[in-house]
Amino acid sequence: MAKKKPTSSDEQLKPDSKYSSKLVSKFINSLMWKGKKSVVQKVFYDAMDIVAKKIKEPPPLEIFETAVNNVKPMIEVRSKRIGGASYQVPMQVNPKRQQSLALRWIIEAARAKKGKPMSERLASELIDAFNKHGGAMTTRENIHKMAEANKAFAHFAW
Repeated sequence: MAKKKPTSSDEQLKPDSKYSSKLVSKFINSLMWKGKKSVVQKVFYDAMDIVAKKIKEPPPLEIFETAVNNVKPMIEVRSKRIGGASYQVPMQVNPKRQQSLALRWIIEAARAKKGKPMSERLASELIDAFNKHGGAMTTRENIHKMAEANKAFAHFAW
């Protein structure tokens, strides 16, 4: 198998300046459009300030990490072609993929909300994910329901 080209992996990714967290740095990179990192950093840090004002008890970084962990999917369905038929086979999700899916779903849910600045939308989505509801959690629940509905094909997962 050919060696993969290095990407922005754990070795190359530097922690962010405010929270010293690689997860925050990865989230900021995922949220970024057209290479405008400073704009996205301001949006993210403003969202974390809003979260800190609305929820007093745990620190905002802990709220963010809990929100991401709540959204992570444990199982997903993958198409597998067997004997001319395609089956939706439920499979375990790799931990790196769990994290990337969770980040992607939180960002998509925040972008889907309209009418407010992005920092407010992101803050509300993080609070919703922390409380186990909202757009990203709905996506996760839908994935889990599809896996549950197709568990009859689990024996095809090899």
